[in-house]
Amino acid sequence: MAKAGRPNKGGAGKGGKPAGTGPAKQSAAKRTTGSATTPPKGGPTRAQKAQAAQREQARKERLREWTIVGSVIAVVAALIIGVVLLQGGDEIDPDAAVPGSGQSESSADPGATDPTAPATDLPGEVTEDYGIAFGDPDAEHRVVIYEDFICPFCGALEAETSDDLTALAASGDIVVEYRAFNLLTRFGDYSERAANAFAVVMDAAGPAAAKEFHDALFEEQPSESGPYLSDDDLVDLAVAAGAEESAVRPGIEDLSFGDWVSNATIAAEDNDVTGTPTVLVDGESIGGQTVADLADNIFSAVGGRP
Repeated sequence: MAKAGRPNKGGAGKGGKPAGTGPAKQSAAKRTTGSATTPPKGGPTRAQKAQAAQREQARKERLREWTIVGSVIAVVAALIIGVVLLQGGDEIDPDAAVPGSGQSESSADPGATDPTAPATDLPGEVTEDYGIAFGDPDAEHRVVIYEDFICPFCGALEAETSDDLTALAASGDIVVEYRAFNLLTRFGDYSERAANAFAVVMDAAGPAAAKEFHDALFEEQPSESGPYLSDDDLVDLAVAAGAEESAVRPGIEDLSFGDWVSNATIAAEDNDVTGTPTVLVDGESIGGQTVADLADNIFSAVGGRP
């Protein structure tokens, strides 16, 4: 039996230290540790230099990418702000020429118009809301139609309603007001040119010729994708409607009522008109699932077709 206070052989060494940690063993451990952590003399190796270069290149690439992304975001933001400012800056031009303001005397001279042209015996006036109204201003009902002369649905509605609306206006039951404006700008300048021509004919030849011209624009309506009526075509339609060529050609070619059309477009936007045709009867919006439904609802609101 081992005596108390003396460890068994093979246990701990003298002083209670674990075996194998004497001075010789510790020196070896220090040498081993030192050789693993101490950088070799002479600086980084080629592999280390290559890795550092790769990290630096990656950093530069990330910086370049973020610079490009940031530039794109800045450009887009500037464009958005520009659009908002452009839209918010649209204002009615109070100095725009108004049709029927006496710029032409041809409407007062019966000999100035084509005697073979069809006539629509309707009183007419240019309204403060940038429309041209036909019929008795004191009629019981007022039908307002916002339209674009290249809008195919406007053309379909015109085909469904024109004759009956004209008859009701002629009998004094309604006044119908057409507010043509430049909505479909994505198809080019035809909407603006046609609306301007409408105003030119009203100014130069009066309401009867303007109504005939209005109807003819839809009868000859081009496709949204073109080809569109030329200025010469518009002049020919105006003459056929009862206007004198010399009275309408300059205004059609020079967009003499272009500012008035711009005002009409701004006014439509201010009235929350976002599509065509938009129809109001006595100030109330009229809708329908189809053009035929819309037409039926219009006539129901004014007491029926003639």
